[in-house]
Amino acid sequence: MVEIPSLLHAGYHHPVQRPWQAERALTKASLVYPIFISDQPDDKYEIKCMPEQYRWGINRLAEFLDPLVAKGLTSVMLFGVVRPAHKDARASIADSPENPVIKAIPLLRSRYPNLHIGCDVCLCDYTDHGHCGTINDDGTINNTDSVKRLTEIALAYAKAGADYVAPSDMMDGRIKAIKQALLDFGIAHRVSIMAYSAKFASGMYEPFRDACDSAPAFGDRRCYQLPPSARGLARRALLRDANEGADILMVKPGLPYLDIVRDAKNDFPNHPIAVYQVSGEYSMLWRAAEAGVLDLQRTVIENLESMLRAGATIILTYYTPRLLDWLSA
Repeated sequence: MVEIPSLLHAGYHHPVQRPWQAERALTKASLVYPIFISDQPDDKYEIKCMPEQYRWGINRLAEFLDPLVAKGLTSVMLFGVVRPAHKDARASIADSPENPVIKAIPLLRSRYPNLHIGCDVCLCDYTDHGHCGTINDDGTINNTDSVKRLTEIALAYAKAGADYVAPSDMMDGRIKAIKQALLDFGIAHRVSIMAYSAKFASGMYEPFRDACDSAPAFGDRRCYQLPPSARGLARRALLRDANEGADILMVKPGLPYLDIVRDAKNDFPNHPIAVYQVSGEYSMLWRAAEAGVLDLQRTVIENLESMLRAGATIILTYYTPRLLDWLSA
C-alpha cells in the first residue's frame, strides 16, 4: 500500500479555510466588558495605567455605552469605585443603596433591556484595608464572616436586577452560600453565578488596583489567591465551586494559565469556562504596540484565540470596545 504524504498546507491555504480549523470562533457574543462605575455621578476619570479605560459616573453611562451596544456589546461586568471616606472594615457601602453599582443596574436594565448585566462580588473595592474579606484581630482573613458579607452583597446585586453575580474573593464556601441565598429569595432561576474559581496571586493585577483604588493596606492576598505554580490546587478550587453550584467557572489571569483553562474544560466539559484577560495583560499588549514592538489588533486576537483554543467559551477583556470594531471589519 502506497502511503500518501500528509500535505497539511492544502487544508488552510485559502483564507476561507483557516477558520474551519478552529474548535470555536471568536465572536462578539464571546465577550464580556468589565467597566468601572464611580460613586461620583458625573465622573469620567481617565485610568492612566489602562489607556482608553475610565471610571464612569452613572450620569454618563449612556454616552459611554450607547455606541458600544449599537456595535453589538452583549455583556458587561460592573465594578464599583468609591472614595476612601465611604470605605470601612466591613464594606458597608457594598450592599447599600448608595453603592454606584446598585444605582447603575436599574438604569442599564431600563435603557438596554437585552444587555447581560453582571456584578463582581468582592469586599476589596469597599474596605478600608483593601482585602477581599473581613479581618480577624490578628490580621488574618475571617472566612466565615467574609462569606456572610459576600452573600449579602451578591443578594443585593441580584435584587437590583443583575443577571449574574461573580464572586472574585476566593473565600471557601461562598458559592454554596450565595446559591442558597438566591434559592431562599426565589430568584435562583434568573441569577447565575460566575465563580472566579482558579484565581491566581498574580503580578498582573496592579493596573486594576489603581483603577479601583483597591490595593491592600497591609500584607498581600497570597493566603487566599492561588500560588502561580499550583496546578493541582487550581483543579481542587474548580471542583469546589462546581460542586457548590457555580454556573460558570473562571480562570484568572488568562494567557499565563492556559494549561488551567484546558484542565477546567477537560474536568468540567458541561460548564462554560470563562477567562479574564486582566489589566496587566491589557496594558502590556497596549504598551508593546505603542512602542512599535507588535501589531495590537493581530496580537490581541491571537491571545484571545489561544484562550478559546484552550477551552474557554467566555472572555472578559478591556479590549471589548476595540474588538467590537475589529470583528465587524
